Amino acid sequence: MRDLLPPATGVWNYVEDAARRVFRSYNYHEIRTPVLEETQLFARGVGEETDIVTKEMYTFEDRDGSSLTLRPEATASVIRAYIEHRLDQRPGVQKLYYIGPMFRRERPQKGRYRQFFQIGAEAIGSESPFLDAEVIEMVVELFRAIRLEGFKLLLNSVGCPECRKAFSAKLREELAKVAPSLCADCRRRAETNPLRVLDCKVPEDQPIIDALPSILDHLCEGCRTHFDAVQRYLTDRAIEFEIRPRLVRGLDYYTRTTFEVVHGALGAQNSVMGGGRYDGLAEALGSKIHSPGIGFSIGEDRLVMSLEESRKAEFTPELDVFIAPLGEPALRECAIVARELRRSGLAVEIAPEGRLKRAMELANKLAARFALIVGEDEIASGKYTLKNMASGEQQSVAMEELLRVVRG
Repeated sequence: MRDLLPPATGVWNYVEDAARRVFRSYNYHEIRTPVLEETQLFARGVGEETDIVTKEMYTFEDRDGSSLTLRPEATASVIRAYIEHRLDQRPGVQKLYYIGPMFRRERPQKGRYRQFFQIGAEAIGSESPFLDAEVIEMVVELFRAIRLEGFKLLLNSVGCPECRKAFSAKLREELAKVAPSLCADCRRRAETNPLRVLDCKVPEDQPIIDALPSILDHLCEGCRTHFDAVQRYLTDRAIEFEIRPRLVRGLDYYTRTTFEVVHGALGAQNSVMGGGRYDGLAEALGSKIHSPGIGFSIGEDRLVMSLEESRKAEFTPELDVFIAPLGEPALRECAIVARELRRSGLAVEIAPEGRLKRAMELANKLAARFALIVGEDEIASGKYTLKNMASGEQQSVAMEELLRVVRG
């Protein structure tokens, strides 16, 4: 776990502001769920045999003996809230987004932390493949909004419970022949949840995994039709994607469409976003109403790292005006001037009362665009001395001109 400090937090705010704008344009609304939930919610929703539940969750006993867990992901919490507050009674597809911390005791990797942050969205109430394509389009638009370059969209279908049952049986049969050559985790998964073997990231296991049967050869007619439609709708939108038959995601609740975005700046573990459809999750969590859904989560830590590495020079926080008051009367005058500039959306800093030379040195260190010098002469004349810190040019400006000049 770590502290996030300025100026790095400026990048986080940039990403989150862009996400909120994009979500609003697709009619998504924010939901905020507790960071603590009953442990059973994640055991039932995420899957008792997943690495998250068996090895990574922060779980403890409350004073009344109940078991609580710091949320390792948000989809189960969102669906729990959807059921609890009867959001199915509201008109249309429920489109919800969240931004916040999650907790997993993962092995340390580049860009992975035990308190990490996710930006995610869920669309609940429709099985339409058109909705799948719209959700994926929204992800692409978000990455374009923050000008992330060089990312790749990966796509697959993991089928429905019926066609996946037949595929799992075939996969288990093939894994029995090769399991001794796989890592310890995969040997365990081969027995408990064979589909999860396909999600293995151990390099030595990849040639063996690549030779295993493909889920795409075992889709039922309904799942095949759905997946073809998703691809067609993405092609209509000129969204490039790559089919990855081994893309299964790490959670049990996924059905049909699964997708992931990878970025080269993150090295071998290069996923920055993952998502998919979960048509049976609400029922698994106790809903009596069929509530199909699709969603995604973005690893904000890893996304910020990708942006910082590809655009290092662009996130320096900008100070618009540094005001240097010369004397007590000027300090009082500067408070009024600063308030007006701040109300117009400019970033303004007022120097503590002191010498002009020291104030200008501080303005330089803070990388201010302009320095505004206010002394007795300026107050008497009604015009302030404004210095462009980049060019060194100075001019006298009245209050009514100041905002226009600073804004350029």
